[in-house]
Parts: sequence; structure tokens; C-alpha cells
Amino acid sequence: MFTPITIRGVRLKNRIVLSPMLTYSSVDGTLSDWHLMHLGKYAAGGTGLVFMESTKVDPRGCTTPADPGLWNDSFIAPMQRITAFIKQFGAVPGIQLSHSGRKSRHARPWEGRGPLEIVPELPGGGEWELVAPSAVPHEPDHPVPTALTKDGIRELVEAWGKAAIRAQKAGFDVVEIHAAHGYLIHQFLSPLANQRSDEYGGSLENRMRFAIEVAAETRRCWPQDKPLFMRISAVDNAGWEIEHSVELAKRLKAVGVDVIDCSSGGLADMNHVSTTAGTGYGYQVPHAERVRREAGIMTMAVGHIVHADQAEAILREGRANLVAIGREMLHNPNWPIDAAQKLGVEPGFDHIPSPYGYWLEKRARSRVAVQPSTWRAGIDAHGEHTRSR
Repeated sequence: MFTPITIRGVRLKNRIVLSPMLTYSSVDGTLSDWHLMHLGKYAAGGTGLVFMESTKVDPRGCTTPADPGLWNDSFIAPMQRITAFIKQFGAVPGIQLSHSGRKSRHARPWEGRGPLEIVPELPGGGEWELVAPSAVPHEPDHPVPTALTKDGIRELVEAWGKAAIRAQKAGFDVVEIHAAHGYLIHQFLSPLANQRSDEYGGSLENRMRFAIEVAAETRRCWPQDKPLFMRISAVDNAGWEIEHSVELAKRLKAVGVDVIDCSSGGLADMNHVSTTAGTGYGYQVPHAERVRREAGIMTMAVGHIVHADQAEAILREGRANLVAIGREMLHNPNWPIDAAQKLGVEPGFDHIPSPYGYWLEKRARSRVAVQPSTWRAGIDAHGEHTRSR
């Protein structure tokens, strides 16, 4: 886990990745001090690759009015401040580029998550039209989206490429295309959401076309020495199986995708969930393992990866090349520091900022020196502190 890895021309100091986590805290698509604090603490905590949350290439693709955006140049400068801060601590900044398709125009999760009853303007202004592969709603009681024309599809393919160019200007070193969790690219892949009769619908070959075109255009616009990831729902509950993901991964590798981030679900319900009976520790790791083995491409494992020895075993056993951690990092932003200590990994505290590393190393040495019998600091039978002996 603490062995560096180089993907194309980018070196990660360790294999620990902050998974893109939606915070829904932007205003008209723009980042703020919240995002500097949110992402900066993971870089300071020792994470190798820090992903910015799902960032939209088109304002119509915002899941909520509070999604971050990268559909014009005005978003670049606020991002530059954050990427520079992340790099100060030896971490690599990454960004996930996305479009939510028919799952756009919703309330934030803690405000009910469902479609907004009153249709607001787009983040940044304008009419908020829902678009999708077909005029099929996400749920029967949800709004019916407009089916994209071929010109509309081409414009969105180009939107991913333009966003990748802006991501480069903003200082990001890794781009991930979000093709999972029931969002637009996943909708094209799905026989349930995609009911087109042209070259973008019907057969598996046709349904994969949009994903491959987005990947190829993003790769064309993204520097050749920087990695390109794609997050997929390796399986879902609506007709997409692991065999389809293996085939898709082979096609994506051929157009320049370097890493497949293997999640699951999200097509036929509001949440991305496992399609298996249990969601125990590492429940999605088998997907990453199989895609890696059968498609011959690097993968990133995600999903209830909590413990240091668990993450270490995933990598040592060759089940994935990277481990992505989300909610456990919310609980403990210093998870990499804690993991390094539990695994006895050198260089100890050298991989975190000196204002932390110096004092934590000093604390570790003093704890070794303290005798177990003195930890109670001389509390007597009445609960009063006495002089230590």
C-alpha cells in the first residue's frame, strides 16, 4: 500500500486514493473555502491521490443546484488554489468529470434527494432541461427527460474533452470519467435506460459507443503523460453483468484509459448499491479483480475498505492496483497515517507535513518510553490525582 506507483508520467507516493465524494457545497458550480478545507485535509493526512468530487461538464448534468462545474473557464481559478495546496503535501490532485443525465435536477440527499418540485434555473442561469439517451424517466414518478439527438451526443462528447483541457489548466494530474451509478454514460450502457434504435442503442456494441467516444475524446484532450481513469458500475440490477464490464474495459484500454474504478449499481434506484445479498467489507473487490485479470488493465477497488490490513491484502494479492476509500476517510482524514503505523511501514511520519510528523513521531517515542503501570497517572481509590511514582 505504501509502495509508490507510476501511471504514465504521474507518480503516486502510495496506493491510497480518496474516492470522489459528493459534498454538494458549490454555489453556481464554483468551489469555495469548503472545498479547500475538505480536500486539503486528506492531502495533509498522507493520501497519495486526492479526487475532487463529481464535477459536471454541462450545467444540465448537475445532480443538484450545488454541484461543482467545469463547463466554462470561470471555474479554473478557484480550482488552481486547491490543486496547488494538495501538491504542497506530496499528494496528486485528481478530478472526476460527470453528467447525471436523467438523474439531474434533484434535491441534495439530506433534503430528500428526489426530483425538485419547483424547477429552478440551471446553476449559473438558464432553463434546466433534463437529457438522457431515451425519453425514459429514472423512476415512474420522475420527470421524463428529452432524448438526446446525435448532434446533442456529439456536443456532450466534446464537453468532456473541453472539461479535460480546463482540468489541466486548473492543475489536476488525473482525470476520472464517471460512467457509473446510473448517470448519463451508465444510462447509455443500460438496456433499461437506453431504448434507442440508432447506432447508440440496441446491441452491446452500440450501447458502449458513447462511453468509448467520451473516453477517446477525453484522452485526445488530456495530456498523454497524465493518467485517465473511468469509474464504472461493474454490475448493476438492470441487465449489466461483469462480462459486459470486462468487454467494455478492453475497449477503453484500446483508446487510452489507464485504470478502471470498479463500483456497482445505481441504475434502477436512487442509490448506488451492491446487487449482491450482502455488502460486507470489500464487497466490490471481486469486480476489480476480475476486470484486472480478464481485461489486462489496472483497476481501483472501492467499497467498504476500512482496515489497513484489509487494504494491504487486496494489493498484495493482486486483486487491484489501487484502493479507494471514501466514508472511512470522512471518519478519519488521517487514515493513511494510522494505516502506516499499524503496518509498521517506513518512512513513518516522513510522508506527512512536518508540523504533524514532528509531533506525532515525538508522541510515538514517548509512548514507548511510558511504562504500562503509569498510564492511570496515579488516580487513587477516591478518584483524585496523586503524584506519579
